Formats: sequence, C-alpha cells, structure tokens
Amino acid sequence: MQDQSKRLMAMLHMRTDALTAGEAIPEPITLTSAFELPAQPDPSRVYARLANPTVEAVEARIAALEAAPTRLFPSGLGAYTAVAMAALKAGDKVLMLSDGYYAARNLMADVFARFDVSLATCAATELETCPLDDFALVIIETPSNPGLDIIDIAALAERCRVAGARLAVDNTVCTPLLQNPLDLGADISICSDTKAMGGHSDLLMGHVSSRDEAFIDAVQSVRNLSGNIPAPFECWLLLRGLETLELRLARMCENARAALPLLEGSPAVTQVVYPQAHAQASDRGFLIGATFKDAETADRFLKKAGFAAMTSFGGLHSSGDRRARWGDDVAGGFLRLSFGVEPTDALTAQIEAALAEL
Repeated sequence: MQDQSKRLMAMLHMRTDALTAGEAIPEPITLTSAFELPAQPDPSRVYARLANPTVEAVEARIAALEAAPTRLFPSGLGAYTAVAMAALKAGDKVLMLSDGYYAARNLMADVFARFDVSLATCAATELETCPLDDFALVIIETPSNPGLDIIDIAALAERCRVAGARLAVDNTVCTPLLQNPLDLGADISICSDTKAMGGHSDLLMGHVSSRDEAFIDAVQSVRNLSGNIPAPFECWLLLRGLETLELRLARMCENARAALPLLEGSPAVTQVVYPQAHAQASDRGFLIGATFKDAETADRFLKKAGFAAMTSFGGLHSSGDRRARWGDDVAGGFLRLSFGVEPTDALTAQIEAALAEL
C-alpha cells in the first residue's frame, strides 16, 4: 500500500513540457500534427504519428502507476494488437483464457492465425494445471472477465519463466491502483483505459506497460509503423480521469461492498461472485457477478435498480451487462454488475427496492 501511495503521488505531481510558456495544471491539449524542425530534430518532435506532448504526458502519468515504461493506444484492443505484433512471429503459439474477453480471442483466432500464429485456450479455473510448454505468449485476465475467477499471477509468472513464455496480464478490472501485475512477475501489463482509468464513459483508450526495455522499444516501433497512436484530445480526457482515479475507485468499491449482502440475501439471485485476492490485490474491486433465474428477470432488475444496461464497465454510473447475449459461457440470467460513484445509501436503497419487486 505504501508503494501504491508513492506511485499515486508521483502521478499526481508529474508535469511534463507541453510546448507552453510556463507550466499549466493540468497539461494543455497540444493539437498539432507537425513540429518546426531544427538542424538536428528531436526524434519525439518530428511528426505526431511518432509522438505528441499530450500523449507523452498521459504516458508518463500511467508509467508512474505501473512503475514501468508505458505506451498508449486508441483502444484496449489496439493495445492487445501491439503486444501480439511486438511479441509474436510466424509459428508461435499463444495461450488465452477460454472464459476471458472474447474479442481478444477473436483477434488471435481470426487475424493472427493468417500469419501462422496458433491459439490455444484454457478456462481460468484449469490454468493451474495447464501445460505451458511451447507457448511464446500467455495472456490472462484476473479477475477473469466475465466469470471473475482469480488467477495467482506470481505463481503463473514463475511457471511461464520456466517454460520460456512471456506472461501478459489484462489488468482492466483492477487497474494498477488495485493490482500491479508487473510487481508480481508478469512481463507485460495491458489495460483498457476506456473503463475505470478514464472513468467517464466518453473515450476509447488502452495502454501497454513493461519493464523489458527491448519489448517496449518493439511496441513503440509497432505503433510508429502501424499509425496506432491515440489522438491528443482523447488522451487529455484520460488525463482528466486519472486525476480522480483513486477517489472514484474508493467509492466504486465501497458501493460494491454495500450491495453484496443485499444480492447474497435475495431469493431472486441464485449465485453471487465477488472476487477476493488479498495476496495480490488491495481491494476486491467494483465488479460483482450476479445470476438471476433468467434473462427477463436480470433485465428487470437493471431497469428497476436504475442501472445502465451497457457492455462497458468502470464508469461513474452503475451498470450491468447480461453477458450470455455475447456468447459467453454463463447462465442466461448472469449479470456483470459494475458499481459507480452514486451516493451509497441511495444506491443500496434502489437495489433493495428492485430486489423486493422481483
């Protein structure tokens, strides 16, 4: 927790040169695509596809949280793509969760398969005994999404080292404030900053962090040559979100904890999943999995409780997604509930009233 506080303070106090006279708080948006070139140009001030002051300012903030060099991408899936392009070559094998984010699996199965990269999958609960031989890259989420199963990152990282595989952890659910995969031995941290990092449901963004300098250089090269750099305005929106990340997460987690006994005690809910990983995470987080008897009941709960029905999570507003509609291997009445920053008493009163009506 002390290291986490130091990283947060470093992020909040960090200010970078944004081509302005004096220092602005927060950094301004630098909306430029080109720079005036001296006789010996600075490589980071040549062309905005390579670098931009606003992009660099946000990367520096997140790097303070991850304690590692960081590169931003226009979406979480863009970050996944860069990791794959930087880490893999023809003939390599990748292991991913069968019960993880389906679009990331589809990226490997539908796109990278064309370049002779093969995909194998394993359920989160079976990963501990899954052989890791011959894999170049292992990609996990913990808690898994949407099932919210916990994977021991440190133990898996050691197994990956022995097997000669890189370990990448999608840390979107926890963010580096609640869990730091790199501290636990992972090689790569991936995060969809669209979710809790940005927090306002108004941007798409993702990042890749790693303490392997050669790998980060490869990621930078992929971004330069693929043109996969985010725009300055969206980066500035993420910068705004980062300023309140700790405060938002605290309320979101508090709301989840307050709602837990209501869901567990309701006859309308057949199963509740709220991840707990004290050894590697500082809080249980803001996501709860709740299974209702059927899809209709789940949808009625969302409407009566005033939750937004949407597929993203981690925003200011409490929301829920009935994941079976996307093909996830969950019950038809399963909801991934994301708790927002509403006043706790008012939110729990709405939940209690909604459950009583079902």
